Amino acid sequence: MKIEWAPLRVPLERRMQILVTALFTSMLLILLSVSFLLVAGSLIYGGLLLRSLMLIYLAYVYVHHKKTQSVVDGNGWMITRTNRLHRHYRDYFPVELVKTAELPANKNYILASFPHGILGTGIGINMGVEISKWLELFPHVRPKVGTLDQHFHVPFMREVLRCWGLVSVSKEALIRMLSKSNDPKHKDNGDGFTSNAVAILVGGAQEAMDSHPGEYILTLKNRKGFVRLAIQTGSSIVPSFSFGEVDIFDQVANPPDSLLRRIQNVVKKLTGVSPLIPVGRGFFNYTFGFLPFRRRIVQVVGSPIDIVQSDQPDPEYVDKVHGQVIEALEKLFDQCKDKYLQNPKSAKLVFQ
Repeated sequence: MKIEWAPLRVPLERRMQILVTALFTSMLLILLSVSFLLVAGSLIYGGLLLRSLMLIYLAYVYVHHKKTQSVVDGNGWMITRTNRLHRHYRDYFPVELVKTAELPANKNYILASFPHGILGTGIGINMGVEISKWLELFPHVRPKVGTLDQHFHVPFMREVLRCWGLVSVSKEALIRMLSKSNDPKHKDNGDGFTSNAVAILVGGAQEAMDSHPGEYILTLKNRKGFVRLAIQTGSSIVPSFSFGEVDIFDQVANPPDSLLRRIQNVVKKLTGVSPLIPVGRGFFNYTFGFLPFRRRIVQVVGSPIDIVQSDQPDPEYVDKVHGQVIEALEKLFDQCKDKYLQNPKSAKLVFQ
């Protein structure tokens, strides 16, 4: 294999982008490791005071999550959701945000977001760690990103995720977020925001296993839970498509009938996480490594699909709305692929 080396002379701005991107790409592993070391170290090697404080904190995590699902009602500390460091991460690819319709701040929204890709990078940046562009395009609408519920059971890591606007995708947490009042005078809206928009990567771990450059394979045909949730809460569904998301990483070949895919399916069933083997670039080469490739990601936010609220969603209505979501995604893809994809003629949208 021929290695393509990066040039030695690279502007400082790009070097900073690489370093910050390496940090964020490794963040989940870092947070898990640090959390484990802090808890284990305190309980094993700490004195009576430190052990007592750690046990109190662990009890707090359990009770707080059970009571509130770890939801941060507002935007949280803005310094953790838009700053120069996070903008380096955004500009590495770069990640862009495109608005195609208004999102009035008098209702709540579920952003049905596709594709998942390896990390869900476009959504994670635009609606999580660097929300300045979102706030500019969609004023008074709080952006949130849904992630696995088990992440909020991990001490210390949960605090970081909450600072970045992440919320659990458990039914209880989403209902809590999407049932919030839109009244400007309500006590929860004292920050001037009257709407919540929660991005859900509907395809999840299953869709991530099908992520390969140039391939847009969406896991959606049998995913209707988000539609039922929207009906129960009266939230509009907004189709969102991140062009280029699948191009920032490749992964080791894992066709559906391969041994690797069977192992991934077993682990996913047990843990909810698919053990992917991503293939990217390195710090000093463009051939292999754990860093994502510099590929443009454009998140296009479509028009909201309004919902008739019902505590007991009718299956026929669920199917109707689900069909509207698929139709809207197809339309969005066809309208935008020529503008945002390098090889639009060969790009096809596949639902499974």
